[in-house]
Amino acid sequence: MDRDAALDRVAAVVDAVESETLPVPVREVWVYGDVALGLDPLDRLDVYVTKDILLRGDPDAAESFERSHGVKGVGKSVRAEWAREHPDLLRANANGYAAPEKCLAAHLLPDDDEPVHLEVCNASFEDNVTQRLKGAVEREAYEQILDPRGVCLYADGQRSSDAMSKLRNGEFAFPTLSGALEMLGLEGDEAETAVEAMRAYRADQTGTSVRGDVV
Repeated sequence: MDRDAALDRVAAVVDAVESETLPVPVREVWVYGDVALGLDPLDRLDVYVTKDILLRGDPDAAESFERSHGVKGVGKSVRAEWAREHPDLLRANANGYAAPEKCLAAHLLPDDDEPVHLEVCNASFEDNVTQRLKGAVEREAYEQILDPRGVCLYADGQRSSDAMSKLRNGEFAFPTLSGALEMLGLEGDEAETAVEAMRAYRADQTGTSVRGDVV
């Protein structure tokens, strides 16, 4: 993916988070991995968003959308207002319930052929990096580790004043992936094993992908 196109996509994501009604409130937007390192072109663009849980339900909307669209949980897991405005973007999980991460991907990433991965979690990027690393090491599922080399573009209602320009100019400096994992506590050999697993898993991904996580 051409770097300029990738950064234009990221800018559009931040614009949407800042100004549009989304399926759920979004508290943070980060990019991580290749795009943060300044690579051009990118194999994949990795975006991380921290979502908030809806505090007020809408049982009437839930019943209405279950009847009309066969999707449960509208007004509970995703905003009823958003679903009424964008019924074509409503996505459900395997159990038939509105899936916030899939709905966000449909809204923020309209071209599902783009090599973009969206991570959606209720925890901040930095907290989830630590939690995912711990769980992956315990299970030896190293491919599930989040690349910790990230850049925050939006947090708590505020867009970073200079992060995007620094991204475009390639001004961020990060260690190698193995070095970053060692800084988080992995030993050298295990860090290299993790890097190999992460790269192999990533190489198998095509088109737009999304993962929802709860910490």
